[in-house]
Amino acid sequence: MSLLAVSEAAERLGVSTRQIQHLVARGELRSLARGVVDETSVERLLAVRRGSHTRPWAESTAWAAVAVLSGREARWLGESQRSRLRGRLRGLGSEELVERARGRASVSRYVAHRSAGERLRSELVDTSSTVERLGLATTNAIDGYLATTDVKAVVSRHGLIRDDIGSVTLRATSVDLDVVRDLVGAGDVLAALDLAESLDVRERRTGIDALDRALGHFRG
Repeated sequence: MSLLAVSEAAERLGVSTRQIQHLVARGELRSLARGVVDETSVERLLAVRRGSHTRPWAESTAWAAVAVLSGREARWLGESQRSRLRGRLRGLGSEELVERARGRASVSRYVAHRSAGERLRSELVDTSSTVERLGLATTNAIDGYLATTDVKAVVSRHGLIRDDIGSVTLRATSVDLDVVRDLVGAGDVLAALDLAESLDVRERRTGIDALDRALGHFRG
């Protein structure tokens, strides 16, 4: 685990130290102690923001964007909101979409005992099948969505240990998990967004390419 002083993190991200506090409060950076943050969380945020300081969409809007690009209606937004969102999506590039849609879930990473694998995976909405469709090999890493209210119980039940380079990624959301399951089956957009946030160059490129295709198809 690498530590980074708040002042250095602010310099890397091009923000003030007060803004670092806001990023920690929103869960976009991880504070390890007073005055220091986890360096990997800074690197992940840098990978997503790509030098921009645009705030992410609200959770409901981010999920609506995934739904629209996946050919779904996103009826939790009003008709006028959906119309505005469609207009925004027509003008966005894939990297801008990644940055805007990061508010769909709060992401935390852990280390788990090897015996927890399948039992833990069964409690998540797993996107691994989509990752395989995008041409990446399967791994032992676990990555999936769960309800925000279930995170503490899942972490406790499986003895997970917080580690920002761990192989277990929990993506906590307040959206109905049936919606998430439907979007996993509807296309590649959700898994592509997850991949595009990766620090692994190949995974990120795969995600960005898939989003380029989805945006191109949406624009017709």
